Amino acid sequence: MTPEQAIQEATKGNLRPVYLVLGEERYLADKVVHALKEATMKGGIAGFNEDKFTAGEANVDAVLSASKMVPMMAKRRFVLARGLERWEKKGDSDDDDGGKAAEGKRGVKDGSPLDALAEYAKAPASTTVLVLSATKLHAQRKIVTAAKKEDFLVNCEPVSRKALPTVVRQMAKERGHDIAPDVADHLAEIAGPELGYVADAIERLSLFVGEGKPFTEDAVVTMVMKVRPGSVWDLVDALTRRRLDKALAVLAEVVDSKDGGLPLLGLVASNVRKMVKMDSALRAGANVNEAAARAGIPPFKAQETAQTLKSLPRGTLPAWVRLLAEADRALKGSKRSPQAVLETMVISMCR
Repeated sequence: MTPEQAIQEATKGNLRPVYLVLGEERYLADKVVHALKEATMKGGIAGFNEDKFTAGEANVDAVLSASKMVPMMAKRRFVLARGLERWEKKGDSDDDDGGKAAEGKRGVKDGSPLDALAEYAKAPASTTVLVLSATKLHAQRKIVTAAKKEDFLVNCEPVSRKALPTVVRQMAKERGHDIAPDVADHLAEIAGPELGYVADAIERLSLFVGEGKPFTEDAVVTMVMKVRPGSVWDLVDALTRRRLDKALAVLAEVVDSKDGGLPLLGLVASNVRKMVKMDSALRAGANVNEAAARAGIPPFKAQETAQTLKSLPRGTLPAWVRLLAEADRALKGSKRSPQAVLETMVISMCR
C-alpha cells in the first residue's frame, strides 16, 4: 500500500496488527509511523502501552515479547522496531558471537530475527500494532513476501523527479497555500529530491508569506535559494554561445558558497538534462513544441532551445553531462571552494 493509504487507514482507525514500512524516503516513513502511533494510542495512557526498539541494540525476542503483552487500560499497544536491515547486515543472527544461520533457498538465510517476525505475523496479537521499519530488505525475505501477500507492506520509496512538482503542490495545499506549476517545479529542483528538505522549505515559505497567501517565485528566491530560473537559463545560454566572460559573470552573481554549490549545480544539470531530452525527441521525429513538452521546457523557450541545439557542435551535450558529474563529485569530496569548482566546470563547458 502507499503511505497515503496507510495514513488514511490510521485516520479512520482501521489498524492492522502488523505493518512493514519499507523504503529510503524517510520523510514518508516517519509520517506513516507517526500516524499509526497516534491512531493506536488514541484514548490510551501515554507511556503505558508503547515500546520502541532498534535492531542490533535489542534482540527480536524483546520485540516479540512486547508485541504479545496485554495493553493496560487501553484497546491496543504500539510497538515499533526500526532498522531491521541491521539484522541482515550482521549475519542475520542476534547472537552475541555473530554466528551465521544456515543458508536457505536462493541465498536467503533461515532462522533469523526477520524470519521470527514473519512467523509472528502469521498469527499476530490482535491488541497490538507492530510497526516494522527498514530502508531496504532482501525482496525474498519471508517478512517481505508475507507483507506483500497479506497487504501490510507500506512502500516509502523516493519520489521521482517527474512527480516531485505535483507532490510540492500537494504539500503546499495541505498548508493552505497555492503555488504556480513553474514555481513548484523550481522549488522541486532546488529543494528535492528528499521530501524532508522539501517539507522544511515549504514550512519556511509558509511562515514567510503568511497564512493563506500563495508561494511566489520571489518568496522562493528569498527563503530557499537566491537563484531565479531566468538566471540559470542566462548561464546555460552563455555556455551554449561559448561566452565565457558572460558565463563567469552570471555565475558570480548566483553562486552561494554557503550552500556548497550543489543546488546551483542541480539547476544547471536540470536544464542540460532537458536539452538532452529535447534533442533526443527531435532526433526521433517530434516537432519542436512536442519535443519541448516531452523535455519539460517552457513553450516560450521551445524555438530558442531548438536553435541552440542545432548550433551545438556534435558531442557537446555528452561532454557537458560528464563535466557536470565531475563537478558533482568535486563539490562533495574536494577541498576546493564551491566557486572554484563551478568556475572550472564553466570554463571547461565553454571550450
